[in-house]
Amino acid sequence: MLSRVAERIYWLGRYMERSENIARLVNVNSNLLLDLPAGVRVGWGSLIDISGTGSYFECDTQLADEKTVVNFILADKKNPASLINSLSFARENSRITRETMPMEAWELINDLYHYIRDRADKVTSRRDRSIILLHVISSVQQFTGLLAGCMSHNNAYDLIRIGRNLERADMSTRIVDAGLVNLLPHLSAGGTEVLEPYDNILWMSVLRSLSAYQMYRQHVRDRVNANAVVTFLLQNEDFPRAVAHCLKQLEQCLWALPNSEKVLASIVNIQHKLDEADLDELLKSGLHEYIDELQLEIGNLHFKIAETWFLPVVMAQSQEQKSA
Repeated sequence: MLSRVAERIYWLGRYMERSENIARLVNVNSNLLLDLPAGVRVGWGSLIDISGTGSYFECDTQLADEKTVVNFILADKKNPASLINSLSFARENSRITRETMPMEAWELINDLYHYIRDRADKVTSRRDRSIILLHVISSVQQFTGLLAGCMSHNNAYDLIRIGRNLERADMSTRIVDAGLVNLLPHLSAGGTEVLEPYDNILWMSVLRSLSAYQMYRQHVRDRVNANAVVTFLLQNEDFPRAVAHCLKQLEQCLWALPNSEKVLASIVNIQHKLDEADLDELLKSGLHEYIDELQLEIGNLHFKIAETWFLPVVMAQSQEQKSA
């Protein structure tokens, strides 16, 4: 397989997963409006922080309203990580590499892109938004199932899975890092503290943003609380959107690819860091810094993958010398 084809397939997996994650985040934040009392304001600016697109957002995230944030995250073409751009990039990558996958996969992505493009002006309407986002989520899941059942499980399939699981691990750490503090402002409009009484509602929204609530209840025989949720979403190896599970999937995929020793070593280091973490202690102080380090190491995995399989040998050697 040519390196440029491999890179496009890898990014196809990332952009499709990113599209689903964006849809989940906005949909769950919208549903918070129904779960919380009228005096509690939902912090829409936190979605900008979670997605890491603050440098492209022209307003103060603390003052951002629902309409502005939703349009920016879903339909703004100036935002490289918006839903419409993610689907556009996925469509272009799948168009160029469509001979490597079932034709139905290309058709599904193409249809989904046009579906969003034709409805971009409706995303600020809560009623229309919910229908649109649920369609995105179900379509990406259909794409994942289609490849699992109808695509040869070869190197191309492994590259899509690598992109998907790397993107998923990154988003899961971002959502945990945001936690309840970033989901809502500290104070209500009247100036009274509002976070503590709704602690379980806020952590439930974190779980639901990853469709993790029911699986969490199966694994944890306790009320929804910060310690148990963070432990479940970071260290559980059975739940597909937990960071530990994503790393295990990455490891399995990489074993099938040539010259994967350096990337595998990096994954093993992250797994050790995750396994040995005392999350109960970190929640008292230092969780944010710990997750920042985890995100940096997950981000560095992308560069190691690119150096190993996507960049020309001379350029990869130059990059390695710079990082040494």
